Amino acid sequence: MLGFFKKLLGGTTVNYKEMVSNGAIIVDVRTSAEFKAGHIPGSKNFPLDNIRTKVAELKKLNKPVITVCRSGARSGMAKGILKSAGIEVYNGGAWTSLKSKIV
Repeated sequence: MLGFFKKLLGGTTVNYKEMVSNGAIIVDVRTSAEFKAGHIPGSKNFPLDNIRTKVAELKKLNKPVITVCRSGARSGMAKGILKSAGIEVYNGGAWTSLKSKIV
């Protein structure tokens, strides 16, 4: 049913597992304390408050970025910041949800 609405609204389903296997960077925008309590192996922890300072570093990697957080709200804000900087970026939502999609 969700796929129907995505197609109706012009959205597409993102294959995160394929993106990660092709080198996409997972950026966890939670605080360092939240990140230490659990995260996706290999993800980078760039807290939302500092994400603007990481734009140049992420642009140099020249790879798609998938943002994650606890619920999807902060990662959505980070997506907007990175997208406006010209980075190909996707909101992966909650890190636990993304983890289950890419394992």
